[in-house]
Amino acid sequence: MEFFNDVGGDPLKPSLFELVAQEQLRDLLQPALKYVLAVFAQRYPRYLIRIVNRHEEFYAFIMLFVERHYLRKHNASFSENFYGLKRRRKPWIATERATAAVGGIPAGEKLRSREIWRSLFLLIAVPYLRAKGQDYYESLGGGIDYDILEDGGSERHIRELTDESIGGVLRRKFKTIYPWFNTGFEVWLLAHNVAYLFDRTPFYRPWLAWIGVDLRRLNMDDFLAHKANQNAISPTKSGFLAVVRRLLLRSPQLLLDSLRLLLPTAIFFIKFLEWWYSPGSPARSLSISPLGPAIPPPQILPPHPAGITIDSTKYGHCPLCKDPIHNATALPSGYVFCYRCAHDHVEQHGNCPITLLPAKAWQLRKVLV
Repeated sequence: MEFFNDVGGDPLKPSLFELVAQEQLRDLLQPALKYVLAVFAQRYPRYLIRIVNRHEEFYAFIMLFVERHYLRKHNASFSENFYGLKRRRKPWIATERATAAVGGIPAGEKLRSREIWRSLFLLIAVPYLRAKGQDYYESLGGGIDYDILEDGGSERHIRELTDESIGGVLRRKFKTIYPWFNTGFEVWLLAHNVAYLFDRTPFYRPWLAWIGVDLRRLNMDDFLAHKANQNAISPTKSGFLAVVRRLLLRSPQLLLDSLRLLLPTAIFFIKFLEWWYSPGSPARSLSISPLGPAIPPPQILPPHPAGITIDSTKYGHCPLCKDPIHNATALPSGYVFCYRCAHDHVEQHGNCPITLLPAKAWQLRKVLV
């Protein structure tokens, strides 16, 4: 990728690797924040459960202030600034590539309010709408094979197909159109990535042309200008109240600037904890439980003399219908049957056919094999 970007002698044009990496960093922020909120919501559900349930809105609200700060101060979004990129107003007359490598951000290339608000719309509103659309599509049962669900899922599918109200028709239309629209959108983005890779367009995303900006690498003048702004000493008043006032005024800006280091570090530790506590992590076998050795699984209950007998030679067969188990389902006793066989027997007799222990239909558990 770097080879394709350096062929024309334009060292400030970012490679596709950099652009994809900054998008992946931005996509990791929302799940990381949701994971943290979900963990704390288990301890403080009274205060955080509503935020977790409205996580998309909460995340969009927070990122509105973060992205606006970085666009106004650094001419880049948060993830773009982390990877050393900036947004530049696209000049009406293209300059020579040789002169593009010198100079900081001229006044004519600094983002104005129009470019900032358009960027905020595409950085926050578009991902939010896509996330809500995906959630709604999944709530309608999109992408689910109803043949593997129980009777409740099949009945719901039949009701959706027979609902002739305006709402039912619109839901079916959305459920049909959304996968094609989402696939077409991804193909559109892929086509622009390929065109950017082969220098057919200066925009790796199609909406950057509508905003009127392109992405560039930060050069030495940008770093020198940023350092000069940090070292600039403005006339300040002495006294305790003046110091407190300066701290209060500068603390939001310092907090937002510190996110450049804090957020990626937090993402790393959250992903590490997810790996550490995952069931398949080899690190779990190295940890020693303070309670001693692991508790062995409970012994299986013996069959009741009045219950049905089990043929030990037919492993994987349902004890009720004697056929291979279809849609394996376990009863509270631990024995596994076909879902249909177990459901019908529990509905009629209210117990396990082998141990005769009481059982209810809601206690049936699907077994993943």
